[in-house]
Amino acid sequence: MGGMHTDEPLIVLGTMDFGTRVAPDTAFAILDAFVAGGGVWLDTANCYSFWADPSGTGGASERVIGAWLRARPGARETVRIATKVRQNPLVPHTWPKSAEGLSARAVHAGVRESLERLGVDHVDLLWAHAEDRAVPLAETVGAFGELVAKGVARRIGAANHAAWRVERARSLAREQGVPPWTSLQLRHSLLQPRPLTPVAEAGHRMLTAEDLDLARSEGLAVWSYSSLLWGSYARSDKPLPPTYDHPGTARVLAVLDEVAGELSATRNQAVLAWLIRQGIDPIVGASRVEQVEEALAARRVRLDDDHLARFAEAR
Repeated sequence: MGGMHTDEPLIVLGTMDFGTRVAPDTAFAILDAFVAGGGVWLDTANCYSFWADPSGTGGASERVIGAWLRARPGARETVRIATKVRQNPLVPHTWPKSAEGLSARAVHAGVRESLERLGVDHVDLLWAHAEDRAVPLAETVGAFGELVAKGVARRIGAANHAAWRVERARSLAREQGVPPWTSLQLRHSLLQPRPLTPVAEAGHRMLTAEDLDLARSEGLAVWSYSSLLWGSYARSDKPLPPTYDHPGTARVLAVLDEVAGELSATRNQAVLAWLIRQGIDPIVGASRVEQVEEALAARRVRLDDDHLARFAEAR
């Protein structure tokens, strides 16, 4: 199913803005286009998007997906759904203070509510959205393992976790005799911020060489978010954040334009192909149907070793 495995290239549809910045009818059109183009995986979270929702809590994205599934008989057999628990505010407008966390009770309650909003009896992948060091890792591991044993989550993974925490969790799962986390989700794209500079976005964790090392040695899937940097590769009205203002950015963009031209691809497609070439499954958000179609077409763009070497040298 993608990641460090050798299956078909995977483009994951990010649905974070559905029901808030993206109206439900537009979201339905995007979902329809994604499925029509052969897309399979939808990525959401129980907290999406509390910061853009007047209610101050999440659930909008999952509700829109649930409504779409009800309106499209048979769609549940076509798509796979990934959602996340950890960050949903339990009290409106009070994140992060009231974020649900990763206690066994919070994980079970979060999933139960997600299933209700989605109108499904299981999710295909459940993510721990971020670390919760206030809770013993063994407790979180046990709760996630239990959900797999019950068939409520087919697979489980860790988003925004340090590699050593993931491997510790996998060790604890072995000790407990429960299914382990098998997937990683981290922020990654062709352009990189200045080294050792914190990114402005709260809770984002950048993919590191250590994460890829862990994934390759253990056969874990890797999903990348903010894969296209919020449209900054293609749109002059979406400038890159200040942390990307360094000489490597201009050099990489110059190579990107060369490579995209050689492959008759857009900048975005070349970036997605670069991620896929490394066994990373990119999550792509969309607010318009044509963005989905452009992203799915990136599966046919093939970068060779020379392209990769040129990008590496530019950095």
